Amino acid sequence: MQSIESTALEPTKSEMAGLSTGQKIGRLIPVYGLVILTVGLIVIFSILLPDTFPTLLNVRSIVSDKAIIALLSLAAMIPMASGRIDLTVGYGIVLWHILAISLQTAYGLPWPVAVVIVLALGVLTGCINGLLVEVAKIDSFIATLGTGTVLYALALWHTGGRQVVGVLPDGFYALNGTMLFGLPITGFYVLLIAICMWIVLEYLPIGRYLYAIGANPKAAALNGIPVRKFVIGAFVTSGLLAALTGVLLASKLRIGQASVGLEYLLPALVGAFLGSTTIKPGRVNVWGTLIGVIILAVGISGIQQFGGSFFVEPLFNGVTLLIAIGIAGYAQRKRGAVRRITPASK
Repeated sequence: MQSIESTALEPTKSEMAGLSTGQKIGRLIPVYGLVILTVGLIVIFSILLPDTFPTLLNVRSIVSDKAIIALLSLAAMIPMASGRIDLTVGYGIVLWHILAISLQTAYGLPWPVAVVIVLALGVLTGCINGLLVEVAKIDSFIATLGTGTVLYALALWHTGGRQVVGVLPDGFYALNGTMLFGLPITGFYVLLIAICMWIVLEYLPIGRYLYAIGANPKAAALNGIPVRKFVIGAFVTSGLLAALTGVLLASKLRIGQASVGLEYLLPALVGAFLGSTTIKPGRVNVWGTLIGVIILAVGISGIQQFGGSFFVEPLFNGVTLLIAIGIAGYAQRKRGAVRRITPASK
């Protein structure tokens, strides 16, 4: 089986050893171009908007607003590592945040019990997605689109088109409302989950198996990797993380409504796709995904502070998604070309 490094386009130490300084920079720019662009945008907006952009208040606002998107992007990238896509991360959050509130207000359940139920339903949804994709052999885009639409319909039915409101316990509010070291605690949730995912994907066999499946599922199966089990597990993990994000969204909004949630799907997918164009171009990765979310947050925040209209955010997200898919497709083709050339050169 090929090593995990061979499925990405980042230069190896041996490749960099014989290059001049200019050549090294040329090889590293495509790898860290998005990181450089992010830093550049931060510097530019800080210079042009010195009173509002480089402030702790703006950082708090960005972390509070984009932590939900970051968590959904991380959830979406797990099936992407295995070559699948999960659209229920955007549809499911609509139902999960509503249930997290209604189970407490309408049914009187303690908030920890309500949270556990929502997480269990997220796991169940992920399992259903995995079975539809791996057992029923339905394309993951179609399967998760269908499952997500059902979840959204259930949210509409459950609420009857009305808001779910009520007095919630302070402990539930604290899940999202707590400040830690001057920043929203949700930012630390994102960091903790990202570190755990990075360790699993980069240093444990599970991650190598997922990437191997995503690169070539037939070859992975021939090498003894139980493809079905790992793909279903990827969807289950994605469903669990999406449900957790729904709980945090409920703690943030303090009301449940079916009109809230779907707007997170596009930026979450943008972040995940952008993640496959940086750090380790050619495959999704944790830190690349976070960089993708950060550049969206920085770009939108800066544009809005310049007085951008209300349509700027969806426009920015849509254009960025098209660019990300184009770059990801180019990276995939280049990676394939490298694979074809390498055996011939030996």
